[in-house]
Amino acid sequence: MDDEGAVARAGGRLPGDPAPDPGLGDDESPAAAPPRRRPGYRRALVLALPVLLIVVAVLYDVLTPRYFTAGPLYAAAPLIAAPVYSRRGTVLTGVTVVVAVIGLQLAKGVIHYVDSLTELITIATVAVLAVFVNGFVRRTGARLVSVREIAEAAQRAVLPEPAERIAGFEIAVCYEAAQADAFIGGDLYAVQDSARGVRLIVGDVRGKGMGAVAAVAVVIGAFREAAEQEATLEAVAQRLERALAREGTRRDGLDAFEGFTTAILVELPHGDGTVRIVNRGHPPPLMLHADGSVGPLPARESALPLGMGELGVWPDRAEEADFPGGATLLLYTDGLTEARDAAGEFYDPQARLAGRAFRDPAALLDALAEDVRRHSGGGMADDMALLAVRRPRRGDHDHCHEP
Repeated sequence: MDDEGAVARAGGRLPGDPAPDPGLGDDESPAAAPPRRRPGYRRALVLALPVLLIVVAVLYDVLTPRYFTAGPLYAAAPLIAAPVYSRRGTVLTGVTVVVAVIGLQLAKGVIHYVDSLTELITIATVAVLAVFVNGFVRRTGARLVSVREIAEAAQRAVLPEPAERIAGFEIAVCYEAAQADAFIGGDLYAVQDSARGVRLIVGDVRGKGMGAVAAVAVVIGAFREAAEQEATLEAVAQRLERALAREGTRRDGLDAFEGFTTAILVELPHGDGTVRIVNRGHPPPLMLHADGSVGPLPARESALPLGMGELGVWPDRAEEADFPGGATLLLYTDGLTEARDAAGEFYDPQARLAGRAFRDPAALLDALAEDVRRHSGGGMADDMALLAVRRPRRGDHDHCHEP
């Protein structure tokens, strides 16, 4: 069965449903799937609402005695149009309601009454105010777009997206911010090819805000330099430790003493079906095999996160595991496993991915991110960074761009 088709047919269960979804794309009967509205349904309704209000107001005035009025409906139409229409559309809506009110008052012969004149002035004033509201919304929207573009540029600078293929490996990344409209935080990832293999890092800086972003930049910068220069993965970890120690001396307050970064460092030797891992207090990666089996690669020896070397010093030891062709290695931050549903149940990626097959790492991360959003109801407690790397089997063709 095609993975995307299975996911689309599954639809996922919302929090509170009687039975948990045992895996991504678990099949359900069409009758059990929740009804879905077409994309843009709500926006189309909002865009049509000013017109509907005018139509209803005119019908009300025509069908009721002359002393009844639909003034509130006329006034509401331009106000609703202001934040969703263009300036021209908002002006046209205001002119339409004023003309409609004048025409109906003339037809009823009440335009000379004080109440009718007051109603007309009120509606005309609201229509003019709607034009000013529209201008304010448009200027605010332009500023938000500018801020969004700056945030996107900052994300690309601090967390550049790696190529889809590096040294024969297929790679994909995904970053999901817990805060709406936020782009970067304390989670990080990086991929660097070197003479000794492809080296990767996924980490999570303690804390939030610009201090965490600055620490992310320090870790990634140190990693890229060390991945090129150091002979072993253990030496790379020690370079990161020293870089964070230097950063800690420049921080003020609590971060100077408690700043740390959980991280997992990975090395994929060229032409070798193994993977080397140094885990510094980070959630263990998952190995997804071609037959659908999923298993963690836990650290055999515990280690402190980066930046906590003053609490204890012992040598890092890289651990090796098999990385067969067709398998995918999934690295993630704890935002994935700490996502909860309405009942407070944590997300279990191993259980949700078991028995599933994906055509490439990008498809895996797309389905995984969507499943986490469904599980948490769209409200994640922490940022989430995902990195997936697949070792192609012999004879595999590049299918990263399959439709």
